Amino acid sequence: MKLFIKFIFLTLLFSCSENYVYENKLEFDVKNLSDDKYEGREAGKNGEKQAAKYIESRFKEIGLLPKGTEEFIQPFNYKNSSNPHSRATIAEDNPDGLISSNVIGFIDNKSEKTVVFGAHYDHLGFGNSSSLSSEKEIHNGADDNASGVAIILDLASKLINIDASNNYLFIAFGAEELGLLGSNYFNKYPTVDLESINYMFNFDMVGRLNDQNNLAIYGTGTSPIFKQTILSNNKEFKITEHESGQGPSDHTSFYLSDIPVLHFFTGQHSEYHKPTDDFELINFEGLEKISNYIIELVDDLDDNGKLKFKKTRDENSRMSPKFSVTLGVMPDYLFDGKGMKIDGVSSDKPAEKGGILKGDIVIQIDKYDIENMMSYMETLSKFKKGDKVTVSVLRNSKIEKINIEF
Repeated sequence: MKLFIKFIFLTLLFSCSENYVYENKLEFDVKNLSDDKYEGREAGKNGEKQAAKYIESRFKEIGLLPKGTEEFIQPFNYKNSSNPHSRATIAEDNPDGLISSNVIGFIDNKSEKTVVFGAHYDHLGFGNSSSLSSEKEIHNGADDNASGVAIILDLASKLINIDASNNYLFIAFGAEELGLLGSNYFNKYPTVDLESINYMFNFDMVGRLNDQNNLAIYGTGTSPIFKQTILSNNKEFKITEHESGQGPSDHTSFYLSDIPVLHFFTGQHSEYHKPTDDFELINFEGLEKISNYIIELVDDLDDNGKLKFKKTRDENSRMSPKFSVTLGVMPDYLFDGKGMKIDGVSSDKPAEKGGILKGDIVIQIDKYDIENMMSYMETLSKFKKGDKVTVSVLRNSKIEKINIEF
């Protein structure tokens, strides 16, 4: 249905009805949402509430219809766990006075089918148990996840006056960082019929597209049509596919409601969950590339009626092993080769002390072969603090053996 795409871009070039004229505001939205004035958008705090008002104002500006329970807002109660290592939970009552909200806008194309675009807008405030920094500073979360919210706002701006065979629902989820609470709540108390939802696209940390254009897409096995659609419309990304519909972001809540999902992610980085995840590090050309690619996918899928849902094997279905030691490295989650590729090395940890470098691929620890992330974690569980081991890494196509002490 490429006429749909042509019409979109003619619309963007000239004007839209209802007096809305498309403007690329990706940079504008990320900069605003990651501003210090929101104090890190922590769930239940005033900063998150003010960020929700900003998103609501942008939905209104674009011309979306309200689809919350209080205009664009869908508030929900939650309670924190007394255990700092456990997740918060949705609460029917509100003994702790903790309230977050989803922000929901709608494009009504008079269809029986609705496509959902989602991204969480909360972050870590001044740092909490999820922070990887010891500094109590504002965590602005430019990539996590102002970037994802900017994408759904951009998609709304492009799709607002386009005739299509699906309606479009845009949801900025609250309290994702506490355990996918906003998306969980929406699936328990939907503001549209869940049976009418055709598929869901989720965007979480999409602002750091690298020079190789690496893009991870999760959920490719949740509908039989997804893989061919992703492949046939890809002109510039190096895509890493993951079939499972389950993962640590809001698409999981929809997958568990038997809805086909795709989740988009540009990769981990050393600023993750730290105060340094700031606006200046965002790749805005990359964001625009992703947004345009999503339009291509939506256009293609628009011809296919109601998509078939398919259950997938959870790629993390094995119990995650418990371990008491760490190398002190950040894995490259976009790497799909054999071994565990290192995307960052923490200061004053065993890996740095031993000489392991960013870009190294761990292929063996002691006598244990490392095939992937799971085998890496399983291997770590076999050691205790003080153990001395040899780590074999692939560096510049050569195997290096490095001695480290946990």
